[in-house]
Amino acid sequence: MKFGPCPVVQAAGCILAHKTKLPGRVLKKGHHLTQEDCDELAAQGIDSLVIARLDPQDIGEDAAAERLAQSAMGPGVSPDDAFTGRMNLYADRDGVLVVDAAAITAANRIDPAITFATLPNHSKVGAGRMVATAKIISFALPEDKVSAAEAALANTVRIASFAPRKVGLVATRLPHLKEATMDKTRRVLEDRLKPSGSSVVGELRVGHEEGAVAAAMRDLIDQGSEFLILFGASAVVDRQDVLPAALDLAGGTVHHLGMPVDPGNLLMLGELTGCPVLGAPGCARSPKENGFDWVLDRLLAGLDVRPDDITAMGVGGLLMEIGTRPQPREQKRQGKDPKVAAIILAAGKSSRMGGPNKLLARLDDKALIRHAAEAASEASLAQTIVVTGHLGEAVAAEVEGLDITLVHNPDFADGMAGSIRTGMNALAGDIDAVIIMLGDMPRIDAAALGKLLATYRQDETSLIVTATAEGKRGNPVLWDRRYFGALKALSGDVGARHIIAENSGFVAEVELGTAARLDLDTPEALLAAGGTFPEDSS
Repeated sequence: MKFGPCPVVQAAGCILAHKTKLPGRVLKKGHHLTQEDCDELAAQGIDSLVIARLDPQDIGEDAAAERLAQSAMGPGVSPDDAFTGRMNLYADRDGVLVVDAAAITAANRIDPAITFATLPNHSKVGAGRMVATAKIISFALPEDKVSAAEAALANTVRIASFAPRKVGLVATRLPHLKEATMDKTRRVLEDRLKPSGSSVVGELRVGHEEGAVAAAMRDLIDQGSEFLILFGASAVVDRQDVLPAALDLAGGTVHHLGMPVDPGNLLMLGELTGCPVLGAPGCARSPKENGFDWVLDRLLAGLDVRPDDITAMGVGGLLMEIGTRPQPREQKRQGKDPKVAAIILAAGKSSRMGGPNKLLARLDDKALIRHAAEAASEASLAQTIVVTGHLGEAVAAEVEGLDITLVHNPDFADGMAGSIRTGMNALAGDIDAVIIMLGDMPRIDAAALGKLLATYRQDETSLIVTATAEGKRGNPVLWDRRYFGALKALSGDVGARHIIAENSGFVAEVELGTAARLDLDTPEALLAAGGTFPEDSS
């Protein structure tokens, strides 16, 4: 390939290196110049252009990227179309990404213009997530370079599919551990198992004593469990502690204790009669990502996890520093009309209202929650979910007759994050984006939601679309599926504003006026808007 300045009169058939404006149109970088283009450029007084002229043995950037990506594809991976020297690869099933890191590094060292990037090895991925991208930096590459990279990348990217497993749960008791905490632990575990189609088929709660735990493990296997997870009321701090000692007593094997991942250090990996056994660290009671997830996901995808695998997790194992940004070059899949859902948060106790449930308050002869639910129902969305909690039956009654899905958050008192997780876990598997709405914002109507949708669909880089009122961010907020994992990992009484702050380059704002910040969560705000309190919402 020859690259450099060229007289316009000789440039027909070449590739334009830089964007060039003409009256009424723009010739973009990478445009293949025609004789008509060159004549018009000359008429505008442009004598010279920077171009690329391909040699006979050169492979164009799109064709080269396609060859590399197609070669790298293993089971569970599908391609997008090549564009501007790039081809993306996507997971076509739920599972764990497996890559040949050494082979990919070798391919990237063949020529500086060859780049192949992936998500981290052993990442949990959902169907439709981008997992790798082949990008050719120059406009073309020699055939020999492309062939060498093609050979190096052969079958280097695959998805190990999740397989449903029947999980038995053993939870131990000590006086300080509340039953409510144990109940919540099970719910968090069930959410972790959902992507694989696995489920808890039996739970035994026993005293924190090795004999009781050993007997419980054997009982669960006799009942058909294929995978055992142990939650101790006290952390495992030694090889002779209760959980590892119980596995020994039951006739099993402790393969490894501890891991260089924080949070997640106090994990136990073992086996009993061919059944994997995981002793969960205390942090696994929380939905936040921790080392337990890394081992659990691999096992559910049928991958072996050996002590050497665990001890190799230290680099990158400081999970408090893991960001939530999507892949920066990821675009929305081409030629696809995205399916967008809405989650309406309607679970709170309305503490600022001073007693009544604000969502049952009335405005324009309708309950506040009805306003929000009707807006979503009229916005041509693929799915609408209402998350209930406090006075859930009364809230549900106000949205009867609408095409919505009701889900209940039993931990609504813990804060907003739990309701977001509950709603996210109820989404259909083919949803591409979700609008998270508040149930007490009655002036957000279907037209307002339509503006968020239009912005999302029109701009490839708008992965988060937030409503604003006079330039100040408010609600609702639309989230691309690249952030679904981060939303599911929220905890406490906080929303997702920090995710927006960490991803400012992917945020679009849509001005909706005062509706975007009008939430009626105090008696004064309700009365000022012309609303009335519910007759009985105790």
